[in-house]
Amino acid sequence: MNDLKELWQIHQDARWPDSLDGAEGQLMMLDTVIVGCITYYEEEQELDSQRIVILQDSLSELDELLVDLSDEGMEYFSRLRQLGHLILNGTSQ
Repeated sequence: MNDLKELWQIHQDARWPDSLDGAEGQLMMLDTVIVGCITYYEEEQELDSQRIVILQDSLSELDELLVDLSDEGMEYFSRLRQLGHLILNGTSQ
């Protein structure tokens, strides 16, 4: 689906948010894990059961952190969250 491709391209072109305060390390880890799942999905057109669980857990953890983010961080991580949910919902490219 074009929405996934377009959103993924926007995310890849985005720069890392400047003001993440004390959650930067945790957000970096979540970004790495979620992007890894997206990359795997992009190559395989599906996620295996282990990656589905990892992605679900990471998105739940991200949901808890979103409320404390600045506008820039909110935009970046909301987009990442949306990408993760698109993949979990079986969106194909």
